[in-house]
Amino acid sequence: MQKITPFLWFDSEAEEAVKFYTSVFKNSRILSTARYDEAGAKAAGRPVGSAMTVELELEGQKFIALNGGPVFKFSEAISFVVDCQTQEEVDYLWNKLSAVPESEQCGWLKDKYGLSWQIVPKALGEMMGDKDPQKAGRVMQVMLKMKKIVIADLKKAYDGK
Repeated sequence: MQKITPFLWFDSEAEEAVKFYTSVFKNSRILSTARYDEAGAKAAGRPVGSAMTVELELEGQKFIALNGGPVFKFSEAISFVVDCQTQEEVDYLWNKLSAVPESEQCGWLKDKYGLSWQIVPKALGEMMGDKDPQKAGRVMQVMLKMKKIVIADLKKAYDGK
């Protein structure tokens, strides 16, 4: 049982966002949807029957999406790291999720709902964690110039090429 569940506050697009996220991540599903009844709709200023919360699971991680109104917005202070095994996986997720090109840097992107993601190949952590500070430093220098992480370019830097 998962003890901590991220709770994502949307204005009114929680259902739309959940459908989008579950279409992007292969191992995902919508678990349940709670809808506003008359009392809840009146208190929240939402239409009766509209989605209040949607529980979902992405790659084994549960989330809850709330239609809470325009009071709060996402910021880069919170992001979700997605560990990728291959460049193909990095490319796929980057192409599906990235919607704000000016927010892209060092593997970070922002989606069309304003949520920040870090699309990170496992190889990056391995190379940056190398005991040889020269190798790790070269990788860091190359990574700092990237938007989307390109494993082949990291590998060249790691190898001193």
